[in-house]
Amino acid sequence: MKIRLIITLFFFGTFYLLSQTKVSGYVFDEYDQPVSFANIIFKGSTLGTITDENGRFYLESSETWSTLIVSFIGYEMIEVPLSKKVNYDLKFILKEQAAQLDQILIVTGKQSKKNNPAIDLLRKIWEHKRKNGLKQFNQYQYDKYEKVEFDLNTIDSALIKSKLFRGMEFVFSEVDTSRVTGKTYLPIFINEAVSKVYGDNTIRKEKNVLSGNKNSGFSDNQIIIDFIQDLYSDFNVYDNYLKFFDKSFVSPLSRTGINTYNYVLSDSAFIDNKWCYNIIYYPRRKNELTFKGDFWVADTTYAIKEINLQASKSANINWVKDIYIEQEFEVLNDSLFLVKRDYMMSDFAINKKEKSRGLYGKRTTLYNNYVFDKELDKKFYEEVVYNYDKDVYARDDSFWEENRLEALNKDEKGVYKMLDTLKTVKKFKQIYNLGSILASGYIELNQLPLDYGPIFSTFGFNEVEGWRLRAGGRTYFGRNDLWRLEGFFAYGFKDNKFKYGMSGKWLLDKKNRLIISGGNRRDIEQIGASLTSSTDVLGRSLASSSVFTVGANDKLTSINLTSIAVELEPWRNVIFRLGGNYRTLESASPTFSLDYNTPNGLGSEIKQYETTFSVSYFPQRKMTGFGVERLEINDDYAHLFAQISRGDKGVFNGDFDYTKLQISYIQPWQIGGIGRLTTTIEAGKTFGAVPLGLLSVIPGNQSYFSIYNTFSQLDFYEFVSDTYTSLNFEHNFNGRFLSRIPFLRKFNLREIIGIRGVWGEISDENIALNTTSNPNSIPLVSPNDKVYYEYSFGVGNIFKIFRIDFNFRGNYLENPNARKFGVTGTFGFHF
Repeated sequence: MKIRLIITLFFFGTFYLLSQTKVSGYVFDEYDQPVSFANIIFKGSTLGTITDENGRFYLESSETWSTLIVSFIGYEMIEVPLSKKVNYDLKFILKEQAAQLDQILIVTGKQSKKNNPAIDLLRKIWEHKRKNGLKQFNQYQYDKYEKVEFDLNTIDSALIKSKLFRGMEFVFSEVDTSRVTGKTYLPIFINEAVSKVYGDNTIRKEKNVLSGNKNSGFSDNQIIIDFIQDLYSDFNVYDNYLKFFDKSFVSPLSRTGINTYNYVLSDSAFIDNKWCYNIIYYPRRKNELTFKGDFWVADTTYAIKEINLQASKSANINWVKDIYIEQEFEVLNDSLFLVKRDYMMSDFAINKKEKSRGLYGKRTTLYNNYVFDKELDKKFYEEVVYNYDKDVYARDDSFWEENRLEALNKDEKGVYKMLDTLKTVKKFKQIYNLGSILASGYIELNQLPLDYGPIFSTFGFNEVEGWRLRAGGRTYFGRNDLWRLEGFFAYGFKDNKFKYGMSGKWLLDKKNRLIISGGNRRDIEQIGASLTSSTDVLGRSLASSSVFTVGANDKLTSINLTSIAVELEPWRNVIFRLGGNYRTLESASPTFSLDYNTPNGLGSEIKQYETTFSVSYFPQRKMTGFGVERLEINDDYAHLFAQISRGDKGVFNGDFDYTKLQISYIQPWQIGGIGRLTTTIEAGKTFGAVPLGLLSVIPGNQSYFSIYNTFSQLDFYEFVSDTYTSLNFEHNFNGRFLSRIPFLRKFNLREIIGIRGVWGEISDENIALNTTSNPNSIPLVSPNDKVYYEYSFGVGNIFKIFRIDFNFRGNYLENPNARKFGVTGTFGFHF
């Protein structure tokens, strides 16, 4: 989970730059109630901020200012002299006074939807929004400069004197304060990137060509960069919903905004020779995914000139205390406004308490040199960069002086120098290595190009092996390795047997991603854990996934699998795979049988060669890296999979002839402000008579863990089929309804519903083949009379890490030992 990367980055640190004027404090009314969204500005400047829900604010400037103005419509404005350059924890009292604007009375609190000039302007923005920005043109190009930074925040004497930084005290030589939150912070990472962006609206394609990348001392920094880019994906404030951290926030410019936000027309002024109106907005209800802030809108084009967005403190999102966004738009002509500067900062923290220590993640993006309607060949957008260009990551100072669209400040320049020194400190290396282990699950062996792990699979348990101990590793020279070997050894303390697995893969052609792979595994496996079968030699084994189960978990299989495959990706995200595998299957438990009938009696062992050909398509998937293994950047793309498998008696003396067809389609849907829906459809058919070990087992789940795409109220092997169709729907409302219940609101719970069903049948020929005299044989039953279905109601985000599901069996209740109701749960870190 990406949260591991946040935990890793909490370990690092340094800081710089002291501004000339800093002010923080609170604004209250005469009744000692905080005044939210009050305006704070340095007199004689355009630099200001607004108070939060608690009336708190922080404001700073690199210049010296002597007077502060505090105002809000409905209250008397006050001017406060600043006797010092640094003024913290001030308290201001505003007195109520009715105010008029163009003869219309504007009041604080919940605003009327009728006769509100701010809402009149909002409707004008809706009418004109498609006339602004890049969408006006068939093609576009522009230069892009991006700066990503991580800072450890809330630096105090306790942290400086802590054992964590003993021997590294030099990083605290200078301190800076965030202009957004007023907290001290310690920069720990900075990355700069320069690129050229090309887009074509007629074919809906965009391409980003990287020309330079520079970072503060971490040579293998792409994971950090991709992490930030995934969290801070590009957005359009004109859209109805803005996606951050896998959550859909209601945009203040949304057509549903009137029902979500209060709007107040606050001011008007010339900005870049354009007369603009200032509108303040804030949420009508707590705990919803909303923002607060203000924006300036031009009076003739109704295009946004400037906007800032700050997530509500009560928003139902984990591990993020603050989200702050600024966008500035450039005026090219009377009707064209384009993004000029985009700034986003998030404060990652364990909780949302004011004094809790956390981590700032910042991204600043600047845009320049727009070119329009210059058509390029369509093939240009399909060409994928397939090689690691070291020159891009080694640009000299002259390149950066020429291509930076914003100069680095003193603080940012200091990060480069400080981290070069910090990397030589032994203790820092130890902390960095610990963070790397938490993030990857592997322990780096510095003397060898090997990693030990994954450490999270070291221990397991099942009824055949008892307690299981596992040790594994992989070769690792770098993220862009062209080949990789990995393997493991395991030992069961109950069956006193060793198991092992080994595999290797080699990238032969970078352009078309031609990969050959192969391996062998001898292990204990839970067959039927999923409908769509996999030939991954070292795929995750579910046999050791749980200590406690509902009923006996002894239907396990000993498997000896040898596999070889060729994989090709001729087009982006379209993968063809041709493989051959030979497997030996037999029961691993005396209370479970895989016996089948043969002309010469009973067979208990299956020896089978199988050829597989599959096609996978992942539209909109984004990947990073150039080696044999790459990492996914996003998780909001569809999965389409089709496979044909052919078992042949004539190859390696296989036991059976058969053909198996399988398809699956997984699609996540972000449905505006009502959450995320995940749908899955699977179908398959086996032609020919085969034993139980080669049939399609409907995936039951006898554990107490919620496992997606399994049936929680089915036992293992309760239903078996040779033809099946399965549907699964799961929707997470992200607290849409529970947040409106007063006594539940503060817990930030999230409601989840699910329904899943499967239909299947099994031929008389297969029933006859698998009906034996062995008392431990599984009676073959399929859900062919009617679709078997289950439904569930769940509550997520319990203590931020736990989810509980209440599962109900819909039918086939007459089956022996049918479980009508069950409770499952799962742990996880989710925003």
